[in-house]
Amino acid sequence: MAEHQFHLKAYWPGLRNDVGEIETGGLKTKVSIPPEMEGPGIGTNPDEMLLGAAATCYIITLGAMMERSKLEKENLTMESTGIVDVTKGVITYKKIIHRPVILLKADATEKDHSLARKLAQKAEASCMISRAIKGNVEVELEETILNAKNHSK
Repeated sequence: MAEHQFHLKAYWPGLRNDVGEIETGGLKTKVSIPPEMEGPGIGTNPDEMLLGAAATCYIITLGAMMERSKLEKENLTMESTGIVDVTKGVITYKKIIHRPVILLKADATEKDHSLARKLAQKAEASCMISRAIKGNVEVELEETILNAKNHSK
């Protein structure tokens, strides 16, 4: 069994509406409470970071699965949305919606489309972050699969 450790340094200089900093690996940024929650909105925030972790884990997992399956693509893009509920002062991260767009090669077959759809679903279930938040945050998938010849760039 292999275990990997990841480390983060955090600095928080003051009270609720101050601005702190985090640094980990290739990421160094300011952090604060977002303006939607009456904060200064400087740098990133935990809500965006959870969304970023879920989205990057998903798209990297999907790309790796497509490579292993030898499913060729022209492009893979995605937009994700995080939904946070604030009720009576209780903040709950309710849902993440991933909207990947898989642009297959121009000669992609119906079998390729079926495989792409299957891999899109499997990547969500296989992603380490999706598994970590399962039971606490719903993850929804709205995939789009296109052929390059039918898609104008």
